[in-house]
Amino acid sequence: MGELSVSKEIILGALSTVQEPDLKKDLVTLGMIKDVELGIGEVRFTVVLTTPACPLKEKIRQDCEEAIHRLVHPDLKITINMTAEVTSLTSSDPLIPGVKNVIAIASGKGGVGKSTVTANLAMALKQSGAKVGILDADISGPSIPVMFGAEELQPLVQEVNGKNRIQPIMQYGIKMISMGFLAPSDSPVPWRGPMMTQALRQFFGDTNWDELDYLLIDLPPGTSDIHLTLVQLIKLTGAVIVTTPQKVALSDATKGLQFFNQAGINVPILGLVENMAYFTPAELPDNKYYLFGKDGGKKLAEKYKVPFLGEVPLIQAIREAGDEGKPIAATEGPSATAFATIAANLAQQIAIRNASTPRQ
Repeated sequence: MGELSVSKEIILGALSTVQEPDLKKDLVTLGMIKDVELGIGEVRFTVVLTTPACPLKEKIRQDCEEAIHRLVHPDLKITINMTAEVTSLTSSDPLIPGVKNVIAIASGKGGVGKSTVTANLAMALKQSGAKVGILDADISGPSIPVMFGAEELQPLVQEVNGKNRIQPIMQYGIKMISMGFLAPSDSPVPWRGPMMTQALRQFFGDTNWDELDYLLIDLPPGTSDIHLTLVQLIKLTGAVIVTTPQKVALSDATKGLQFFNQAGINVPILGLVENMAYFTPAELPDNKYYLFGKDGGKKLAEKYKVPFLGEVPLIQAIREAGDEGKPIAATEGPSATAFATIAANLAQQIAIRNASTPRQ
């Protein structure tokens, strides 16, 4: 870049005053500054974020520019390349060696829109630039194939490293496996617990997930054999609880939350999502009608001191998008924005958890 006018050490010294807002350490100590290049009157470098869905990306960029202008030179031209490398808590899980984070999406009861939230979180994370997969663990009532318009698709089996592996269905850039891809859509799956848990084991161990930043597990309602098998089988990054605002849903959501917190399981709660938080008619987009009560999920999160990831409105377009097989997070509008915000908050909580927990 020509004759150097400042040194790399001076630039790193200035950037060492910039703190990552969530991790509470400076960018240099965290190893987030890469590829510093210097020239006459200019500097280029890369900031490696902990997730492409980082909600504080622009703040970090602005803080870097301000620190260099304040501590090095006010007229220095600064070019910052913002990239991301998703962090992981475990070095490698033998069942899913390329998967960095496994997140359980759970609810205490059915009918709260857990699968809708899972599908749209996956889509929002994918649109942020992450590699995402969904494992539909609701063996007897799979919904993911319908929500992605893939119910007629069937996964292939290919040999990988001498072993036959299921190739997950790829839809909208998201890898998926579900019993809905393996059994006719109009046929029930009347299996007992042991058969369901064996299917779950195969979904993990016999599926070629390859490399993923986030694998979302769409769990069945309640706390069943599937839940117990999951926490015994895989080291979870954490769990997300989905609820609606009304009292009966909150009571069941509490049970789901307590399941992950109990001794012997100890899976951290990454946050709580309040679905169907309020109704907004399409013709009155500024109106909010709290049909099921107000702020129930937010108050539950406050009570148990877990992050509140956000709320999703009850909007007809969300249901229509799910029925049409294209999650609304892939579009534009208030609903897509709500899911993008929740996804960013979830990615933020995962990064905080990974940074604050010793690597295993």
